[in-house]
Amino acid sequence: YVGQEKCRPITGWLSLANALDWARPPRTMIGTAFWYMHTDQWRFDGYQADALASPLSEGSFTGMHTADTIAQSARMGWMPFYPQFDANPLDLADQARAAVDAGEAPDAATYVANRLVDGTLTPSIADVDAPENWPRTLTLWRSNLMGSSAKGNEYFLKHLLGTHSNVMATEGGEDVRPRDVTWREDAPEGKLDLLLSADFRMTSTTLLSDIVLPAATWYE
Repeated sequence: YVGQEKCRPITGWLSLANALDWARPPRTMIGTAFWYMHTDQWRFDGYQADALASPLSEGSFTGMHTADTIAQSARMGWMPFYPQFDANPLDLADQARAAVDAGEAPDAATYVANRLVDGTLTPSIADVDAPENWPRTLTLWRSNLMGSSAKGNEYFLKHLLGTHSNVMATEGGEDVRPRDVTWREDAPEGKLDLLLSADFRMTSTTLLSDIVLPAATWYE
């Protein structure tokens, strides 16, 4: 955003944030959709997706919630969503490798596709509030997310951190709830197990963090 502090130097952070020591190029997702889903702001969204559609559209959004459009994008492979599946990706990779070695699948992609078809593997966004699909750790580098950058900060505090919040909105009624994303009657609070911040100054985010590490300034 205009006026916000720029990240320098960013080279070291890119390797950590994008896991470049594992694979290149990284496949990142849009932050807005990540926070919208994992802070449960979608539960309070009273708009149907077709309310924002163009008058010239063909009705593709009819009956869909905004969360449904994000879920559709993830299912179709138009953009990633993390966590990706309701299974640990490291375990899934081991299982795929074992299946290929045993001749049960020609490659890892086919193994994953077959499990998606038979229902033994599910995209995490289909039931984003299930404990196995929560984001468990969050690492921030010189980002005052809580209290400054976060849009809908009270939802971050309640649903991600499980701390005091000022959420006053009411959840959407049955007539505006998603059709493709599971609705759990009790919204989870405190999804994160660990919040780690790296910064050179004390912010509202570092005050809420479990671990705070020093960061270099521009002059360093």
